[in-house]
Formats: sequence, C-alpha cells, structure tokens
Amino acid sequence: MTHAPRSHPFDPVSAWRPHAHLRSMFGTHRMRRGDIRLALLTTLGDGPAHGYELMRRLEEQSGGVWRPSPGSVYPTLQMLEDEGLVTSQEQDGKRTYSLTEAGRTEAEAQAEEKGGPFRFVSRGRMGEIAPLRHAFMELGAAVWQLVQSGNADQIHRAAEIVHEARRKLYQMLAE
Repeated sequence: MTHAPRSHPFDPVSAWRPHAHLRSMFGTHRMRRGDIRLALLTTLGDGPAHGYELMRRLEEQSGGVWRPSPGSVYPTLQMLEDEGLVTSQEQDGKRTYSLTEAGRTEAEAQAEEKGGPFRFVSRGRMGEIAPLRHAFMELGAAVWQLVQSGNADQIHRAAEIVHEARRKLYQMLAE
C-alpha cells in the first residue's frame, strides 16, 4: 500500500496513521548503526536471554523510548555469535544467548568508549515523556479503529472527546 507524500504534519492522508508523526512530535530516537550491537552486548551482561526477552529488556532500559525490531536483533545476534562474542543454545524450544568472556570485554570497552547504548535517554526529556508518548500511541490506535469500524455518531462523539482533551491540555499549560 502506498501513501501520498506528506506536505504537512496534519494533512488528511497522514492524520489517520496514528504513528506517522511521533518521531517529530516526541523526539523519538532512531538508534545509529552499531548501537544495537552495543545494546545487545550490554543487555546480555544482565544474563542469558532469548531474542524477544532481549527486545523487552532493551525497551525497559531505554525508558520505553526504543524497542528494536526482530529484523535488527536476530541478524545482530547471529553476527555476534559468528564473532565469538555470544553463544547460543536451545532451551525450552527457544534459542537463548549468553555473553562469552570476549563479549563481556567488548561490551565494557565499547560502553567506556561510546558512553553506553542508552546515552540518548538522558538527553533532553526522552525518559520523562515516555508515558505521554505511549498514551498518545494508544489513543491514535483507538481513533484508527473507530475510523475503520465506527458509525457516524460514534465518530462525532469521539471528535468531541478529543477536542475536550485538547482543551484540557491547553488549560493545564495556562496554569
């Protein structure tokens, strides 16, 4: 499915894609190439884990700001294993990864040199805004579902609720 190019953050095409503008609105961070490597090594320092457990840990460690995709985690884990920095074994039907001694040394050296994989969380207000970002994403998803299956009356009532929420937010800022 293709979308029309966006000319403005609130154009009609992108207005109904709940996550379309979160990066600019909330300053979300896209990890640089190499950061996933350091993040996985650092997180495996907390103990062995399977891929989805690592993704959950990374989301928690970043204050909810970043959750890597399986498409970035699994190839990186394979690369780290090929380099001898992690080992893996089947455990309860899941592949569990552990740091080797070389991996632990690499993680410590990289963290010292680069300042850790989540240094961006402490910059600005990233950790502070995570709950608002999450709530906004949930609201966007609910609005999208309403647009998909709601009737005209429900859509009208939803618009009133959103307008009331906006009014209350401005009122809060004015205090």
